[in-house]
Amino acid sequence: MAGKLTDLPQLVKPYRLAGSKNFRLSDFDPADHQNLDLKNEAGDLLKQGIERLSDLQQKLYAHDRWALLLIFQAMDAGGKDSVIRHVMSGVNPQGCQVYSFKQPSAEDLSHDYLWRASKGLPQRGHIGIFNRSYYEEVLVVRVHPDLLAAQRVPQPLITKKLWKERFKDIRNFEQYLSRNGIVIRKFFLNVSRDEQKRRFLQRLDEPEKNWKFSESDVHDRERWSDYMQAYQDAIRHTATLEAPWYVVPGDNKWFTRLVVASVVIDTLESLKLHFPVVDKQRQKELTSAKRFLLREK
Repeated sequence: MAGKLTDLPQLVKPYRLAGSKNFRLSDFDPADHQNLDLKNEAGDLLKQGIERLSDLQQKLYAHDRWALLLIFQAMDAGGKDSVIRHVMSGVNPQGCQVYSFKQPSAEDLSHDYLWRASKGLPQRGHIGIFNRSYYEEVLVVRVHPDLLAAQRVPQPLITKKLWKERFKDIRNFEQYLSRNGIVIRKFFLNVSRDEQKRRFLQRLDEPEKNWKFSESDVHDRERWSDYMQAYQDAIRHTATLEAPWYVVPGDNKWFTRLVVASVVIDTLESLKLHFPVVDKQRQKELTSAKRFLLREK
C-alpha cells in the first residue's frame, strides 16, 4: 500500500462495529497494523491528515449545523491523551471542546449518571472530545460495585438488569443526540496487557513521567479480565449505526493515530460540509463595502 492520505479509509473497516451480538474482544489484536510498512511514513501521513482535518473543521464551524462528538475509552496508559494531542493538533481551539471525565464530584453524584455528560456536549459547528465518558458507568463502576453505592441510586432499582438497562439508556441517549445533529464516533484504544506494563515501567523510569502514574493503575491490572469483559459487553450492546465503535489496535501508537485520524476525516467528509452561500442582498452589501474601502485614502 502506498503512503497516501486517500488510502487511509481502508484501514478503518476491520475495526468498525455498528452492531454485532457476536463481537468478541479477543478477536481483535492490539498489535495489529495490517502488515503495512507505514511506520516511516506515518509522520507525513498524519501531517497530511491534520491539514485536511483543519480545513474540514473550518467548514464545520462556518456551516454551523452539525457537531461531532469523539469518545475515547481505554485502559490506563492506553494512549488517549497522546492520540488526542497528535490527531487534533491542527484544530482551531475556538471550534473544539475537550471534556475529561475524572472522578465525579459531589454535584455530579447528586444527579443521574448522564447529567455531567450532557453538560459537556459540543455545540453546533464544534468538535467535542470526551476523554473517557459516560461509558465509565458501565465499565469501572461495573468492575468496582462499591462506586455504585456512592451514586445513591434507590435500592429497588439496583437489580440484575441494571447493566442492560444502562446499555439501553446509553443507546437511547446517543440516538437522541444523533437526531439532533451530533454525530458520534467512539474509540476503544485496545492496548495489550504487556504493552501497558511496558508503558507503566517507562513512566516509573522517567522522572518527567512519574506524575502520570497512580498506584490504583497497578491494582486495576489485577482486574484485567473483568475490565475486558466489561468492555466487550459495553461495545457489544452499544455499537449502532448512529454511534459505531472502533476497536483500534493500541500497541503501535503510529498506527493508532492513523486509524483515528482517518475515521475523523472520513466522518466529516461524509457530512458534505460547505461554507455558507452569500445571497444576492448580502453580495451587494459586500461589493459596496469593498468599493468604500478602495476609495479610502
